[in-house]
Amino acid sequence: MKNYDVTALGELLIDFTENGTSGQGNPLFEANPGGAPCNVLAMLARLGHKTAFIGKVGRDFFGEQLKAAITEAGIDAAYLRMDEQVHTTLAMVHTFADGDRDFSFYRDPGADMMLTEEEVPKELIQDSKIFHFGTLSMTHEGVRAATKQAVQTAREAGAVISFDPNLRPPLWKSLDDAAQQTLYGMGQCQILKISDNEIQWITGEEDYSKGVAWIRERYQIPLILVSMGREGSRAYYDGCMVEEAPFLQENTIETTGAGDTFCACVLHYICEHGIEGLTEGKLREMLVFANAAASLVTTRKGALRVMPGREEVEALAGSRW
Repeated sequence: MKNYDVTALGELLIDFTENGTSGQGNPLFEANPGGAPCNVLAMLARLGHKTAFIGKVGRDFFGEQLKAAITEAGIDAAYLRMDEQVHTTLAMVHTFADGDRDFSFYRDPGADMMLTEEEVPKELIQDSKIFHFGTLSMTHEGVRAATKQAVQTAREAGAVISFDPNLRPPLWKSLDDAAQQTLYGMGQCQILKISDNEIQWITGEEDYSKGVAWIRERYQIPLILVSMGREGSRAYYDGCMVEEAPFLQENTIETTGAGDTFCACVLHYICEHGIEGLTEGKLREMLVFANAAASLVTTRKGALRVMPGREEVEALAGSRW
């Protein structure tokens, strides 16, 4: 028996999100804890799972804030490293009228890039049922080596590996480099969560099912989830495709963390039911719950600290079950 349900490796940073204007007409920003892997873990912890995070922040005001935030969210922060020289990574998030976002990063370098192979806690990964990662921890050579060390450890330990590309083009030297690392991740995982624009980018196929076929010609990934924003989501598994509509909210504020919340709910379902023998009914149940949770997060600012609880999600999802 393994003690941790899900361990994730990657970025932990401050998302400065717009929050009105000052009396002088200047934009005001709120310092929200962020970073896709910890958003995933925060939702999992909210659903009662034991989670841990591997990453690095600066030994500065924001780094201390982030350590306190993930601890408060129920994520084991014992494996969070603090860099003495490099500051915590920051992101400025501009929100458009429809709730979508644009990012400007302050990360050249940022502390999350400074994680090394030697700092990867193999014993934690070996004690985890699921290992989750993305591509932001593969943008630079040192942290890329650390990520691949962690993935190798997870494979050797028999963990289920989950991968979300979470493409952020400004953080890459080139999109060719981003594509190479995305394909690496696809070659390692049993669960792939990919967004509509990402699958079109990496496969060159406009049709999502054709994109999934392109991926499956190259990689044996049992469970592929495509998140489609306002169009809902799809699950592809063992020759079966299930699509579920979204839960659209009139009071949506922003989409920050929606994809991470969706991904967390998929991992929650796998923790409870396993990855073998998923029927069409089970896939539909999984997607309805994940879509509902993602929808709720869009009505709140930030993500990590405002994840919905199981009862709240089930109350919204109940109309479709």
